[in-house]
Amino acid sequence: VQLQASGGGLVQPGGSLTLSCAASDNTVSNYAMAWFRQTPVKDREFVAAVTYTGRNTYYSDSVKGRFTISRDNSKNTVYLQMNSLKPDDTAVYYCAAYRGLYFMMVMSTPNMYDYWGQGTLVTVSS
Repeated sequence: VQLQASGGGLVQPGGSLTLSCAASDNTVSNYAMAWFRQTPVKDREFVAAVTYTGRNTYYSDSVKGRFTISRDNSKNTVYLQMNSLKPDDTAVYYCAAYRGLYFMMVMSTPNMYDYWGQGTLVTVSS
């Protein structure tokens, strides 16, 4: 499975962006999906995750209430809607897929994910 992240760019504080993560085939419809982010001075950080059905979503405290993760399995795509962006949200954002059985236990652990997209840069600056 190949994941292709897109939608990053430059946005002013308070603005919005929507990231997309397109998968190469529909096997991802059986996988939990997540977004992580990383900066040059911080390790890869969990942002949000969604179960394979899309019914359950999870967020880090830093983005809860501002970001929304969703998926469209008919399009093999996961989205991250980001609102009220702050300079601290500046990072490279990565999507990832998890195909195991212990998602609830490992969702925030980058090393447990099986597939990764290439990353898309989000810069929040005036």
